[in-house]
Amino acid sequence: MFIRSERLFLRPGWPEDWEELLSRIQDEAVVMNLAKAPWPYTAEDARWFARQPQDARLPHFFVTLPTSAAPAEIIGSVGLAKGDEGVELGYWISRDHWGRGYATEATRAVLRLAKVLGHRRISAGHFLDNPASGRVLRKAGFCPTGQVKPRFSLARGGEAPAAILTTDLGNPCDCDGGSD
Repeated sequence: MFIRSERLFLRPGWPEDWEELLSRIQDEAVVMNLAKAPWPYTAEDARWFARQPQDARLPHFFVTLPTSAAPAEIIGSVGLAKGDEGVELGYWISRDHWGRGYATEATRAVLRLAKVLGHRRISAGHFLDNPASGRVLRKAGFCPTGQVKPRFSLARGGEAPAAILTTDLGNPCDCDGGSD
C-alpha cells in the first residue's frame, strides 16, 4: 500500500531500508518521544523494524520526500497499531525535518486511509514533555480527551505521563468519494 500526499510519499518499509532508517532515527531527541523504540537505537533494531510485515487493517509506512533522484529520502514513519485505546496512530519525523508540517501531513494522509479501511475512531497519545506532538495531532484533527495516563516508553525505561487524544472518522467511505 502506498499513499501520495501533497509533498510526501508514504510507502512500506523494505529490509534494505535499515541503514537509512538507522541514520534518521538514531537521535535521542526523537526516540525519547516514542513508546516502543529503544535507546540506544541499534542496527539490529533498524533491521527488525524494516522487515516488519504489513497488516492490511493496521498499515505502517516510511514517510519519504519524493525527488527526481531515486530512492526518495526517508524522513520518518507513521502508522496504525492496536493500542490501549483501540486503534492508535503513531509517528516520528527526523529532527532535521521538524517544523515543516510533515508530521501533520503524513498523519492526515493515514487518517484518510483509516477511514477507507473502516476505522471509525483513532486515538493517539503524546508524552506531556513533548507538547509539539500534541500540536501536530490537534492540527490533524485529534481532540484532547482530558485524560492523562502513564504510558510505557522503552527508551525512557519506564512510564511517563501522556495526554490521550482521539479523532472520530465517521462512517467508512470508498476511495473515490462517489455517493452512488
